[in-house]
Order: sequence, then C-alpha cells, then structure tokens
Amino acid sequence: MSYAVKEMFLTLQGEGVQAGRRAVFVRFAGCNLWSGREEDRADAACTFCDTDFVGMDGTLGGRYRDAASVAGQAADLWGEGGPTGGKRFVVLTGGEPLLQVDDPLIAALKGEGFEIAVETNGTIAAPAGLDWICVSPKAGNAVVQRSGDELKMVWPQSGLDPAAMEGWAFDHHLVQPLDGPDRDAASDACIAFVLARPRWRLSVQTHKMLGLR
Repeated sequence: MSYAVKEMFLTLQGEGVQAGRRAVFVRFAGCNLWSGREEDRADAACTFCDTDFVGMDGTLGGRYRDAASVAGQAADLWGEGGPTGGKRFVVLTGGEPLLQVDDPLIAALKGEGFEIAVETNGTIAAPAGLDWICVSPKAGNAVVQRSGDELKMVWPQSGLDPAAMEGWAFDHHLVQPLDGPDRDAASDACIAFVLARPRWRLSVQTHKMLGLR
C-alpha cells in the first residue's frame, strides 16, 4: 500500500498530555469529515478544523510507495539516538490518519525504534500496536474508538455530552479551547468547565503560541 502524506517534520508536540515532547509529525492527506476545501466547510461534518491536509505539497509531502519509505523518512528527520530508553516518538495525524494507518506502517515505524502516537477523530477503530491514542470527538459524528490514552474535547461544541464521555475508557480527559474568532471566550469556557469538573484538565495549543507547526 502507498501512503498520501501532506507533510512530515520534526517539532515539539504542542498540545495534550505529551506537550513539549520532541516528535516527528506525519500528517496524512485526507479526512472523512471534511474535504479540506473552504467552499465545503459550511456543509462539512466538522466545520472548525484549523489544519491544511489537502494534497501532498507540504514539507516532505508526497505519495510514499510503502511503509518502509514513510518510516525511513521519519527516522531521518529524528536523527541519531533517542531519549532515555531509546524510544523515538512519532505522531500520526491528519486530516484523519486512520484512513491510512495500517499494520505494515506500524511495524515499519516500530522497526525504526519509534513510539507511535495517533491523533484521530474516533470515527474509525484504531489498529493494534499503537502506543498512544488521542481521540478528539466531533459533535454529530459517532465515535467508535471509545478507549485510549487521551480524550481531547475541543470546547465549546454543541451536541457533545461530556458526562457520557466520562464513562469512556481513557486515562486522561482534556478540554481544549476552540480556536477561532471567539477563542478568548472559548478559553474562559474551558477554564470554567475544568473548575466545575475535576476529572478534566485544560489543554492549550502551545505550538501556536511559540510559532511551531
């Protein structure tokens, strides 16, 4: 199988529990909730996405012929060595990465010494072998991946039921302000949310503050 990659780059994870960690990001092209084109946004199943995942024209983007090619490029970006324990760290994101992430890719990344994280909308079941599963539900779309390491709820979103999500099998429950023209109000809403619900903690997009991708 070949893989459509929008871009691949070395950076720091900017949000969630793993914030601040050195990581290779592999952003896959395509999503099952929105075409990525502005003319389609108003009618999309998710209308607030802030990521460009259309095409394969980003840094190191392209059609990778096989899993070994993706894993090899990720290893080149990481360079030599790793943190204590020898693990490199890769984040598979999108768009919706689980449209493309499969057993051969997981095996190839493991073979290069990577700990593998995925950031998904949860509408597709995650394959075995992933080390860190972050699910960010989008209102109005059925979530089938109701277990993992990190549930990251973008807030406010009309139609989401936080109380129901508290029953899902995640180690961490996070709420993150919806980016956009009302970001300050969204931040205030998230702070109030966490103060009222001690099970949850606040996530902020530090990469945007620092000018990172």
